[in-house]
Amino acid sequence: MKNILVLFTAVIGLNLQAQTTENSLLIKTENGLLKGASENGVDTFKGIPFALPPVGELRWRAPQPAQDWEGVRDALEFGPNCAQNGWGNYGGIAAGSSEDCLFLNVWRPEGLAQGDKAAVMVWIHGGGFVFGSGSSPDTDGGAFAKQGVILVTVNYRLARFGFFAFPALSKEHPEEPKGNYAYMDQIAALKWIKNNIAAFGGDPNNVTIFGESAGGVSVQSLLTIPSANGLFQKAIVESGGGRDGVLTARPLKEDNSDRFYPVSAETAGINFARKHGINGTDAAALAQLRALPVEQIVDGGAQHDSKGSLTYSGVIFDGKLVVETAESVYNNGNQNDADVMIGSNSAEVQALNLNAENKEELFSKFGSLAEEAKKVFDPTGEAPLAEILTKVNTDNVWAEPARFTASAVTKGGKNAYVYIFSYVTESMKERAIYGAPHASEIPYAFGNLNARWGVQQTTDEDIQMSKLMNTYWANFAKTGSPNSEGLPNWPLYDDQNEGMIEFQADGTAVGKPNPKKDRLDLIQKAVTLKELKVNGI
Repeated sequence: MKNILVLFTAVIGLNLQAQTTENSLLIKTENGLLKGASENGVDTFKGIPFALPPVGELRWRAPQPAQDWEGVRDALEFGPNCAQNGWGNYGGIAAGSSEDCLFLNVWRPEGLAQGDKAAVMVWIHGGGFVFGSGSSPDTDGGAFAKQGVILVTVNYRLARFGFFAFPALSKEHPEEPKGNYAYMDQIAALKWIKNNIAAFGGDPNNVTIFGESAGGVSVQSLLTIPSANGLFQKAIVESGGGRDGVLTARPLKEDNSDRFYPVSAETAGINFARKHGINGTDAAALAQLRALPVEQIVDGGAQHDSKGSLTYSGVIFDGKLVVETAESVYNNGNQNDADVMIGSNSAEVQALNLNAENKEELFSKFGSLAEEAKKVFDPTGEAPLAEILTKVNTDNVWAEPARFTASAVTKGGKNAYVYIFSYVTESMKERAIYGAPHASEIPYAFGNLNARWGVQQTTDEDIQMSKLMNTYWANFAKTGSPNSEGLPNWPLYDDQNEGMIEFQADGTAVGKPNPKKDRLDLIQKAVTLKELKVNGI
């Protein structure tokens, strides 16, 4: 009898524990109840709609608030990625992508509850604004959750769904911003997080946005778009530029004085309409554009028509949301209030936009600074052209703009931390001979070493580097400083000492003055004097 009572009590206890766990995974959001899942110490909530599907009449409209639902909504599967071209799939769209794509995903430490105040990190994926996903395996938030952080990933409209202008579109709904639907989606997601993350145990007043490449450009933009102010307190920019060459938007209407983009966004929209047999520019033509199938909007990833005319604008100066370049905002000290961690990889990409056949041609692009460029980029005269191209590209597009941003942030009274990622895993060393390529830091920062093609055989050095970076990133989100006991000290940036940290090729992290200072000083001088005849991305 005693054994039966013990067994009965144990069964009741297990049932109560299961019920408690089940209840802890029910989250009451402003739109209704969500049910998540728990595994390996991490709770996940996937495929949460933060806005109405941007389809039909809502194609090329500012995101509208998500609809309430009845009962409990399962948050167990990722929502579709935003519609994008599939590799080798001209005329179609990538599997798992859809125009109905405005979903976000949440990872949190198991057992976190409303009333807790966990730091929140919001990842904005890269992909050149034309591909990518908030549900990629290499940005799974489990490692951050085990650091005590809530990690949120976000989908946003891409390519022509994310950036589009057309005369009739400019006239309708005059109260709404136009063109930059990708940025509007990101801001809508941040507003959803501000209103709902406390229910998950997060602190809506301790939010860090971060992203890489186009995601880093997005973070730079959110730092300089006035309507994003107050939606986050800290920002991490990974390979996201900071100067006009990367971040300059296209004018909404024709403006031949624009030094970067003389063709307007509206003209690109008209060209796209004509390519698909739509010749007007009025409301009827806009209705025809909204009726086009998703596949025709994606258009196989094409950005020009058969005559070479532009059909995709990219980021737009709409005059309401995007009103100024990031470089101009930083120069005027008008950026949003946030501490920043920013950096680049040591060999981002080779031969981008330079196309020099020899060293003399390359150095001639520095104009009157050509001889100085030779001294800092090829002091011995023996460096291969490919190596110099890699350095110039990396410094011009990413490293010097990162330093410029850090300087502006500190002048604005906030803290900045600068990094260089130089580590290359053993399996990539034969290909990445000049240093760490673009995006190679992502699996280390996220602690997902086996999720990305670049890390195929994990070494002890890989694991150590990943632990370092994931901890620095989480520390910054939690406290505003990447430092904690047991880690190499990461110095604050200032213009005098230019302190930064390098994640070095040997697998260690070392705080020190910027080893690229001479090269970056030259790039800065060339940009200031408008001598460097090289655009950004």
